[in-house]
Amino acid sequence: MTDKNWSQEEIDGIKERIIQALEQVIDPELGIDIVNLGLVYEVELENNGHCIVKMTLTTMGCPLADVITDQIMTALKDVPEVTKSEVQLVWYPAWTTDRMSRYARIALGIR
Repeated sequence: MTDKNWSQEEIDGIKERIIQALEQVIDPELGIDIVNLGLVYEVELENNGHCIVKMTLTTMGCPLADVITDQIMTALKDVPEVTKSEVQLVWYPAWTTDRMSRYARIALGIR
């Protein structure tokens, strides 16, 4: 596959659609999507359509890591510009409830 010459505006639009797709990935234990939980740290998009999602989990030994990763891969298939996807789990900075959106805090009753 040849590289695309996307403009920054096009890349920003694709990344927005990637984030929207990731909002469909629900943490099975908490019932809130991974974006609003603040688990997604970064989304990279290469010119060949390779998408790298850098994220963390609420706990290092989370037994649902594979489930969430599989859901991410499925969700990214809905973004036509993404030709390949990869999830990189990172543990720094450590996740805290401070990373959660206002929506997630209200939904979980956290102030």
